[in-house]
Amino acid sequence: MPGAKISELLYQQARQVIPGGVNSPVRAFKAVGLPPRFIRSGKGSRIVDEDGNEYIDYVGSWGPLILGHAHPRVLEALEEAMKRGTSFGAPTRGELEMAQTITEMVPSIEMVRLVNSGTEAVMSAIRLARGYTGRNKIIKFSGCYHGHSDGLLASAGSGAATFSVPDSMGVPETVVGETIVLQYNKLDQVAACFNEHADSVAAVVLEPVAGNMGVVPPQQGFLAVLRDLCAKHAALLIFDEVITGFRVAPGGAQELYGVIPDLTCLGKVIGGGLPVGAFGGPRSIMESLAPEGGVYQAGTLSGNPLAVAAGLTMLRLLRTGEVYRELESRSAKLAKGVKDILAGKGIPHTLRRVGSMMSLFFNPGPVTCYEEVLTSDRGAFVKFFSRMLDQGIYLAPSAFEAWFVSAAHSEEDIERTLAAVEQSV
Repeated sequence: MPGAKISELLYQQARQVIPGGVNSPVRAFKAVGLPPRFIRSGKGSRIVDEDGNEYIDYVGSWGPLILGHAHPRVLEALEEAMKRGTSFGAPTRGELEMAQTITEMVPSIEMVRLVNSGTEAVMSAIRLARGYTGRNKIIKFSGCYHGHSDGLLASAGSGAATFSVPDSMGVPETVVGETIVLQYNKLDQVAACFNEHADSVAAVVLEPVAGNMGVVPPQQGFLAVLRDLCAKHAALLIFDEVITGFRVAPGGAQELYGVIPDLTCLGKVIGGGLPVGAFGGPRSIMESLAPEGGVYQAGTLSGNPLAVAAGLTMLRLLRTGEVYRELESRSAKLAKGVKDILAGKGIPHTLRRVGSMMSLFFNPGPVTCYEEVLTSDRGAFVKFFSRMLDQGIYLAPSAFEAWFVSAAHSEEDIERTLAAVEQSV
């Protein structure tokens, strides 16, 4: 294993002043039984930890770095923005240009509100849906993560599918009582739920391509039928495209699958590596937000000049479409290579990929929902992760997360990764 003495020392020090030693739980590497690597720098497809170990990175800050680390155009934009000031708490030209670019690229969005994170985007979109419809209940799907706001930290209870329980201490049962948790890709459950709660469902919220239980694509017709059911029952359809937005296509999953939601939540990519989020939809719904309407939402750092400058540069580079052809080619080669190696070794597995995001499950399949994801062999993943890390391949430290390919990954990177897979299995 590459030396990790400095990372281990930093981790022990961090545990004295940061809960668990990390500022987001998955970074702790608890699921793989190793101390986390403290990262010093990144460039292109590579990251370097504090011990000087270099890795080919397939985490990419959990998805936003489509062009790789420290892209020169993004750095130039940040440098210019910093010279003008870092925050004003007032409107800027950059915010306007960002909003115009998003509305031009995303099919469903006529108006957009910038916020500071994906969590904030989804939280605000749900408040807007409730205010607009005058209803309270929200349908979500197990395995789809929408941030850590109280009402969405819910999982299906042991009784009926419409009974939910908190996923976290500190979340009152009364808060998640308005959240209905169903199984992803199970349309019969959604139809039954609407029949029971026809006049009280404000919105259905989901990742159009699940990315937080690993990559699980929607089955044929799933999104289209959800669209029809929401329209029939006057509920809003909310796509959480924090991961898929601008990654799977220039217009996100809604462009890829041809299904238009009422509200779309964005994040990650639109910050170019800086903290940002957004939610948007038709003018008729978005004008319910303050100061135009009665649904309140605010944020001092919303539309921060640095995040806007980085994100706007990223989006302009993506608009041409050329990047997506490169991403598809590299991702397809990586996915096929991994599948061929595991099949040749007789190792049960399922690999799911949509564009440049993919997941390897040590599970013969099918893998269409969270409950099937959970049947995967986590012990096998832990061994695989450790051996890949030993060979300089940095994957998400969880069996149920995505690999992200960037435009900075070269043919050599893919070949080296496949050689590491061959050794690891």
